[in-house]
Amino acid sequence: MSRQGLRPADPKKVSGELFTLTYGSLVAQLLKDYENVDDVNRQLERMGYNIDMRLIEDFLARANPGRCYDLRDTADKIQQAFKLYLGVSPSIGSWNPGGDEFSVVLETNPLAEFVELPDHCLGLRY
Repeated sequence: MSRQGLRPADPKKVSGELFTLTYGSLVAQLLKDYENVDDVNRQLERMGYNIDMRLIEDFLARANPGRCYDLRDTADKIQQAFKLYLGVSPSIGSWNPGGDEFSVVLETNPLAEFVELPDHCLGLRY
């Protein structure tokens, strides 16, 4: 069979889907290892911080977004990074009156795409 009719997959979409599948497996393994949702949440928070730091470094190297001059500029860069790594564009809003806090809202959580949680895991923050 000829491969000429097949289109190559979009590498950004493939790596985003691979990440969501891998992340779901990681959470499932943590649930097996710790058996307590609060312990799993602590582990995910610790791991998430380390992953976030690496993603920030990678984003700055790849996208070369330039310097952030204010928090609104930072929020725009965060929005770009979500699009680059997960293929989703979050909403930025709920700015406080001082303009020094905002919310990043995902309409759908791409990390939950391949996840089904048992009832005892409803407090899991992944």
